[in-house]
Amino acid sequence: MVSRARLVTLATLLPWLLVGLPDPVAAEVCVADDAGREVCLDAPARRIVALSPGVTELLYAAGAGERVVGAVSFSDYPAEAARLPRVGSYDRLDLEALLALEPDLVVAWAGGNPREQVDRLPGLGLPVFLSDVNDFAGIARSLERFGALAGSVVVAQEAAREFREEVAALRGQHAEAAPVPVFYQVWEQPLMTVNGEHWISQALALCGGENLFADEAPLVPRIGVEAVLARDPEAILTGGMGEPDSTWLEAWRDYPEMTAVRRDNLFFIDPDLVQRATPRLLEGTRALCARLETARERR
Repeated sequence: MVSRARLVTLATLLPWLLVGLPDPVAAEVCVADDAGREVCLDAPARRIVALSPGVTELLYAAGAGERVVGAVSFSDYPAEAARLPRVGSYDRLDLEALLALEPDLVVAWAGGNPREQVDRLPGLGLPVFLSDVNDFAGIARSLERFGALAGSVVVAQEAAREFREEVAALRGQHAEAAPVPVFYQVWEQPLMTVNGEHWISQALALCGGENLFADEAPLVPRIGVEAVLARDPEAILTGGMGEPDSTWLEAWRDYPEMTAVRRDNLFFIDPDLVQRATPRLLEGTRALCARLETARERR
């Protein structure tokens, strides 16, 4: 007969055995990061420092929030993250503050943190996972990897599954939608947008939107007003400076001949919902889809 203690142990380990991952208590964990490097820990991390607001959100969504002990400025979601000790900003780390938190894992933003500072961390005895999420698939993969590293595999696997299913549902819902030529404004001075590889462009595509600057080479290209006028978007979307700030949108009314202005298709989008590659991008994508549906109705 199997003892009660043995049954409890088996019940605890069963989710890990089902997904082929190690014992969350004692076993070594090895996960490939977004730079293709294998990151190995003797056991799941208990003290994690996140070096971007997006990484912080992903860790919480993966069920690792209780193990996050530090973050950079503007890490404000979920609400608990706003109370975390700060280790500088994403583009200038406070290494002294970081080391004082005694992390056993640092999750860095490969595309944004200062590389010279991040490269010093392994020499100081800190394991570093390089995160570089660029699309919907990457969000789901990050949830799974962070869950493995933090010992929250069951929560992370479920979050990734739900995310993938909702993305597929959105894609199916708008598969037959009439295309809407779109200009998405990231910044005003200098005027900036996104190319076709950016997750915002991918979100627009899920809604039947056509990014008019998808063919630009930089991920976030600088453009001129003349280029926007020449491509004549049917809709313009922007998050402005945050909050429902219409300043950037109102500036386009100086060009009444443009289709987006003529049809009043100037739409605000909460930047926190679309400018971070996290599960909240789904909420932002739904908002984008609703704006583009309004543009179709105004034809």
